[in-house]
Amino acid sequence: MRTDTGRIVHLADYRPTDFVLERVDLTFELDPTETKVEARLIFHRREGVDANAPLVLDGDDLTMTSLLFDQIELDPARYTATPESLEIRDLPESTPFEITVVTMINPEANTQLMGLYRTNGIYATQCEAEGFRRITYFPDRPDVLAVYTINIIADKAANPLLLSNGNFLGGAGFGPDKHFAAWFDPHPKPSYLFALVAGDLGVVEDTFTTMSGRDVALKIYVEHGKEPRATYAMDALKRSMKWDEEVFGREYDLDIFMIVAVSDFNMGAMENKGLNIFNDKYVLADPETATDQDYANIEAIIAHEYFHNWTGNRITCRDWFQLCLKEGLTVYRDHEFSADMRSRSVKRIAEVRHLRSEQFPEDAGPLAHPVRPTKYREINNFYTTTVYEKGSEVTRMIATILGRDGFKKGMDLYFERHDGDASTVEDFVKCFEDASGKDLTQFSLWYHQAGTPQITVSSAYDAGAKTLTLSLEQMVPATPGQSTKEPMHIPLRFALISENGSEASASSVSGGEVTGDVLHLTERAQTFTFSGIGSRPVVSLNRGFSAPVTLHFSQGKDDLIHIARHDSDLFARWQAITDIALPILTSAAKTAQAGGTIEVAPAFIDALLAVAADETLEPAFRAQALSLPTEADIARELGGNNDPDAIHAGREAVLSAIAKAGAAVFGTLHAAHAASGAFSPDADGAGKRALKNSALSFLTLAENTPALAADAFAKADNMTDLSQALTILAHRFPDAPETKAALSAFESRFAENPLVLDKWFTIQATIPGADALARVQSLMKSPNFTPSNPNRVRSLIGTFAFSNPTGFNRPDGAGYGFYAEQILAIDPRNPQLAARLLTALRSWRLLEPVRAEHARKALATIEAAPSLSTDVRDIVERVLKG
Repeated sequence: MRTDTGRIVHLADYRPTDFVLERVDLTFELDPTETKVEARLIFHRREGVDANAPLVLDGDDLTMTSLLFDQIELDPARYTATPESLEIRDLPESTPFEITVVTMINPEANTQLMGLYRTNGIYATQCEAEGFRRITYFPDRPDVLAVYTINIIADKAANPLLLSNGNFLGGAGFGPDKHFAAWFDPHPKPSYLFALVAGDLGVVEDTFTTMSGRDVALKIYVEHGKEPRATYAMDALKRSMKWDEEVFGREYDLDIFMIVAVSDFNMGAMENKGLNIFNDKYVLADPETATDQDYANIEAIIAHEYFHNWTGNRITCRDWFQLCLKEGLTVYRDHEFSADMRSRSVKRIAEVRHLRSEQFPEDAGPLAHPVRPTKYREINNFYTTTVYEKGSEVTRMIATILGRDGFKKGMDLYFERHDGDASTVEDFVKCFEDASGKDLTQFSLWYHQAGTPQITVSSAYDAGAKTLTLSLEQMVPATPGQSTKEPMHIPLRFALISENGSEASASSVSGGEVTGDVLHLTERAQTFTFSGIGSRPVVSLNRGFSAPVTLHFSQGKDDLIHIARHDSDLFARWQAITDIALPILTSAAKTAQAGGTIEVAPAFIDALLAVAADETLEPAFRAQALSLPTEADIARELGGNNDPDAIHAGREAVLSAIAKAGAAVFGTLHAAHAASGAFSPDADGAGKRALKNSALSFLTLAENTPALAADAFAKADNMTDLSQALTILAHRFPDAPETKAALSAFESRFAENPLVLDKWFTIQATIPGADALARVQSLMKSPNFTPSNPNRVRSLIGTFAFSNPTGFNRPDGAGYGFYAEQILAIDPRNPQLAARLLTALRSWRLLEPVRAEHARKALATIEAAPSLSTDVRDIVERVLKG
């Protein structure tokens, strides 16, 4: 485990390698504890480099057994080898040379799950970001591109399957008990995209014919017996390939595309060229074991990793500072794909919910960083929602500013100009400037300035002049390392909604650039004047969430209700409901904290119920409308001195008032969708189930009895309904006999399915209240809980910290103390997992003083521990310092 805490990497220090890597030949002799790796690497010195410059290769906990120079054993005086580095001196000035290095590694002992590891009898790799250096000494950086030939030798009985990147060259027996396979990837790639899988797996096979008429073999490998649960993933893959051809003009470029699902994996999936390795959570699904959200996640992540073939693989990033160039861009592409496959408006609402719950707090806290950072200590800690989700939003804004055609021209130029390159954000933006003729210099501040822009808005209507003035002022808060910010270019979609619900049009607009329905805020303060407006309109601003900002717009409740009822943009309608609900919820939290009586305005309840009962709206949208802002949303809105118990009590009181007032409406909705026919994971079926289960939750709250939820649990014929009924029972009636029986039945039924039991752990880990900690500690003793498996840890320990505000944030600080113990226990075996779990404490300063002090002490305990990994030390120091 690396514990080097002093090395800070700076973007400004980037320079190309001294030596150019021409070719890579790797031979693996697989063994569970003693795998031999032979790497033959051909280099030449880069022109202009000092003739005395040594070749320095990266390593991480490596043991070298042999080193040859041009097939001759190298004099030990010419090199220095440590577990972390190999330096070779006295090298040719101009001619190419070959280095052959042999290392021995132990896949079975690799609990970090980085590099080559073995899990459940399967050899697998994870090399992004810097895992390849755990396999062999190498210039392990994304701008070092080369073609790879791979030879794999292994026991034939234990490993009938030998896979790597590229196209299969062939295989044969190798002695009495072994065999080998050879693979060649003709596309130069960086080492982080290398992949190897060996073992005994089942396969689902299909083919795809590309737009140029080539047939591509498609294979998804899973554990034997689970093949039927991979059919939806295969369907999603084929739809992804077709969509990328139709929308972005991108055709797949190898003869075969493979996906392998493994059970121990730190991430969701990895886009290795031609051989994607997935967490099995994002491959396996059937109605009995997967929820609608599972299906949607599989569809999106399959697409995301496939789309990386061009935005990440064919065009990679020059250095890790450019990570958003592949991740943010590819998230945008998978969001667009999902929007086309499902409901665009509902998908957009879900995206914004996630952005606000995860990225906005990151932007407002000690871990804030720009979309394109300028320095890092541990690159694994920058796989963040800022890079991914905010990076996607930045790409979306480019599309908004340039329009559909302008954006397509820019993307086409990017693919044409940089195919085979390791590129930068500047390269990307330049393509859009060249394709459109538009200067995007100010817009590029979105890549360089951290923080969520805050926009203050006011409006005034002059009936005599028939003008509407809209005044806006932007401010980007200070963030770590960036105390002052420049004004951003913020594209805001808007509409002026007349009294009858139609959209008003202005005869002219002055005060700034307006293109179609997009208002361009480019100055710190700007006033737009709309002329020729016959009557006072209601302003709908930032429709579709065209920019990731917070709006402070003092619109009256009547205006918000008007938007909620009439806006043609469904996202804007949902946002209006949210804007009405948040002040009610924050007021309820303050009242609960003061011990007062909570009252909910009937007008709000009536408006919400009207949306819920509106059959002209799709069920999925109505379900989203009924899903009021979360406790985390309320805490963020309050902004500090937060009491999670009061927030929970206040929100529960509001939900109860809605439930009681709307019992008849919810009864009708639940009955209407109770028998929804044969299960289908499509958007329509998922939306109906979402609305039905939302109605069930409110009905159960109104009646205050577990009977309805217990009946729903007994009758459920799919995992969505089953898990929702169990959640209602566990969260509303944790001690009821019906709940205990349902939890026991669920555990018994799915005892052999760890992914489903993750839902069982999660449901119990999120039961609110002070008893949550004891419950989690008890569940950790379950034979179904495996502390070495990241999915198990995230489902129980991670969910407790991230998604149970009252249980985790106990006033006595016991939740924080427990969490510190878990972080310190996980860190030695899996630093990446420990560091990501630790980010649950990033907003500790927003808690009321007693809780905040307990959280600080827990963080200080972690910081004081000896031999922390670089991953964890980086996070804990930033969280304490910020």
